[in-house]
Amino acid sequence: MPLLCLSSPKGGVGKTSLAAGLAFALQRAGRQVVALDCDPQNALRLHLGMPIFDGAGYIAQLQNRPDWRACLRTTPAGIALLPYGETDMRGALATASAIEREPELLAAPMRDMLADPSLIVLADTPPGASAVLSVLAPQASLVLAVLLADAASTALIPDIESGRFLGRGTMGSLLGPKLLIALNQVDRASRLSVAAAEGVAAHLGPRLAGAVARDEAVAEALACQRPVGLHAPGSRAAGDISDLAAAVLRELPPPAPPPAPAPQPVSSPLFPWVRQ
Repeated sequence: MPLLCLSSPKGGVGKTSLAAGLAFALQRAGRQVVALDCDPQNALRLHLGMPIFDGAGYIAQLQNRPDWRACLRTTPAGIALLPYGETDMRGALATASAIEREPELLAAPMRDMLADPSLIVLADTPPGASAVLSVLAPQASLVLAVLLADAASTALIPDIESGRFLGRGTMGSLLGPKLLIALNQVDRASRLSVAAAEGVAAHLGPRLAGAVARDEAVAEALACQRPVGLHAPGSRAAGDISDLAAAVLRELPPPAPPPAPAPQPVSSPLFPWVRQ
């Protein structure tokens, strides 16, 4: 099972909306997806149709070592989800501290998830440096950093390329080609947004996995608690996310082939009762 981590050097870039849209697009492309919400905001569930007052989760209970299989939820969007779970600031800090102190709390169940090569785990991680990302990144097949197409995000590119936004100066070199970037909310009506997107594309070259247009359909999809590809499949954002999913799939290991059927015994043409 390959692991895809969505990250961002700062909040407010639409990372969780993109995570939901990408999970749906990957599943629509024929891959089985498990979405793992590692962000204490616990918002990925809302993008996938779970009830607002449903506080069940996985990461928030990690100190109790829950069985991740028992925590899996099937969402109305049809995607398997491990929600973060309902918590407050003190609980979120305690969970982050526990993961930092004992990384195996998360690393061990993640290895168990990754044992199935037919599935993709898509992890929505907290913005900025985090204990969660430091544990997951070494196991990831791909880390996708999400930026806005604006001047502030453009200024963060050196932090992304060096790995400083991951909290470790050497993480960028350790990840190497596993670290790609996606531009979100590119506003074609804004000369500044287009210029920023073009500048980032020219600088990053093949490390730019894709760009997603600014589209009101994304906000409408969240209001309806659906991924944009399900809510408005003909929208520009849905098309861009589908293209991004195709780019991601090119970087991920292919799905495992189904096991070959066991050979059946063949009768001898001369002696039918003899099996060869």
